[in-house]
Amino acid sequence: MTALVVAAGQAVAIAGDLAANIDTAARLTRQAAAAGARLLVLPEAFLTGYDEGVFVGPLPTVEGLLDGWLDPLRLAAAAGGVSVVVGIALQRGTSRRLSQLVVTTDGAVTAPYDKQHLDGAEKDLFSTGDHGTSICVDGVELGLSICYDGCFPEHARAAAADGAIGYLSSAAYFPGGEHRRDLYYAARAVENGMYVVLSALTGRCGASEFIGGSAVFDPEGRPLTSAVDGEGLAVAQIDVAEVTRTRARHTMLADHRASLGPRRRPGAETI
Repeated sequence: MTALVVAAGQAVAIAGDLAANIDTAARLTRQAAAAGARLLVLPEAFLTGYDEGVFVGPLPTVEGLLDGWLDPLRLAAAAGGVSVVVGIALQRGTSRRLSQLVVTTDGAVTAPYDKQHLDGAEKDLFSTGDHGTSICVDGVELGLSICYDGCFPEHARAAAADGAIGYLSSAAYFPGGEHRRDLYYAARAVENGMYVVLSALTGRCGASEFIGGSAVFDPEGRPLTSAVDGEGLAVAQIDVAEVTRTRARHTMLADHRASLGPRRRPGAETI
């Protein structure tokens, strides 16, 4: 396949209400299917809600992913032919992680990725993931990321270097983060010549407000579509051929150097 229609979804998550959030995710999945999307990305910790009160309590477990509580989302994904990437706070063995679930069009569920860069209070509540992850949807390879991961150029670079032509971010930005949110993901797109799909939490969840701003950026870093606030979808097409053309014109990915050598400071050494 040379093109893939994707949707970045955003909505309000209810802190600690798995059933309500799963129903919202299922509704957005049906809307994405009606819009022709084959992939839907949903925000960080969307299924549990992004809330410290939730994070310190009992969390869903990896072992329980097929116990039935995800069935409304699994059925919507299968019925609509839409793969879904969605954030959740998850108990993985003895560790607590901020993770992404992937629900595929056959109803299967995996938890293949845990956030590798924790921010603020997250550092006291969760453990970091120890590996990157890419998924393949209709033959298109896409790297996974969660919010603060996208602030680190090397995170998206690693996905691109391994073959990803898109970068999927489940995020949750607080008020005041608009400038950085818009800058980070456009930068990840242009410096790697890849598409970026950003899904951001909106509205109040527990004690916090979130600012939305879900968008899809093209390989030049331009926003193709966005959902500024409130519930909605930002739908756009990922064109593999456009990635190829962009990377041929702008060769930063190919020209990347693993090392720039030692740094010298004139006057501090004899030259």
